[in-house]
Amino acid sequence: MNRKTFYQIFSGGLLLLFFGFITACEAPKRKAEAVLDTPEHHVFSGNKLLQKEDYDGALREFQLAIELDPKYPPAHAGTGLVYGYKKDFKKAFENMEKALDLAKTKEHKVEAHTGMVRLHSMERGKDWLSNCEREFKKAIGENAAAPDPYYYMGIAYKRSETMEGVGKAGDMFKKVLEINKDLVADANKEWEIVQKIQRAAPGTKIGVMIALADKITRADLSALFVQELDIEKLFKKRGVKTFDTSFKSPTSPQKFEADKLSKAAAATDIENHVLRTDMETAIGLGIRGLESYPDHTFHPNQPITKVEYAVMVEDILIKVSGDESLATKFIGSQPHFPDVRADQWFFNAIEVCNARGIMQAEDLTTGEFKPKNPVSGADALLIIRKLKDELKFF
Repeated sequence: MNRKTFYQIFSGGLLLLFFGFITACEAPKRKAEAVLDTPEHHVFSGNKLLQKEDYDGALREFQLAIELDPKYPPAHAGTGLVYGYKKDFKKAFENMEKALDLAKTKEHKVEAHTGMVRLHSMERGKDWLSNCEREFKKAIGENAAAPDPYYYMGIAYKRSETMEGVGKAGDMFKKVLEINKDLVADANKEWEIVQKIQRAAPGTKIGVMIALADKITRADLSALFVQELDIEKLFKKRGVKTFDTSFKSPTSPQKFEADKLSKAAAATDIENHVLRTDMETAIGLGIRGLESYPDHTFHPNQPITKVEYAVMVEDILIKVSGDESLATKFIGSQPHFPDVRADQWFFNAIEVCNARGIMQAEDLTTGEFKPKNPVSGADALLIIRKLKDELKFF
């Protein structure tokens, strides 16, 4: 055997040994146990569970897909999203990067780049919006007709919490509707929200932030009344009496005033809340439905329902106009909404708001008001805009 032949055999043996070592180190693929035990089906199931916010169930499905095919990009992309929702962004980006590395088809590349948009908009770290825009451009560079990048870039722009961002979000959702493939219903819903926010035209940063909320709380509405409606100025201009609900020491001398009411400990559960000042102002104004509870709590994080909002709007209209007859104006009349009875305590408030065009049916198909539904930030702002127009107050 000559030296050349020896080296060829030796090199070949090393190569075989190397590949054998690599193969031995790779995790063995799991064998399918059923017809639908496929990576595609598990990813499909995982995405469904992700939509239902069942993150552990979704992770299980994505892992089953990876066991069948460790190089299946959508399974790693899905895993990345799960960790994103769990706020473990280190693992989230690691898995999404792996999905990008493994992606060979345009479809898989679009999905991975869109996944990056979603993760950056979840984490909102340094330069997060610029990172979203970079990944968005890469995604549509692979396929400009794919709806997902536009939809999730729209969500990212909404999260920027600026009116400029809201406008750009609207453009993205409109593009999804033009493509008319997947996510049409979701994009249409988001587009309607954007239109409401633009019509409401919030004038403050907190107004924009609250406008993007799916449902607002008692704390949020207090801030909207104070900052967007400028209710203190409104009440002062119209001569509405306000109430001093701050704590007064029983040992300190107090001068009695007929138009003021003093209460101890107006609300004991708002002391450390970031919107404490707004809530204290709202309590002091004595708006019906936005007072402290009998146990001196305010429940700042409790969502506001449509019926509660209607009662507050009715009270503001009565206080500002001085027309006490509004409180009983529709008693004895027929309801305008099939899901509101004339004998319910909030009936008159809903009818007052409807008659003034401030609050109307939520479901235009059935005409239902849906009084117990939560109020979104966009709807809350739009109602304030209509209330200001009704009061001719700017």
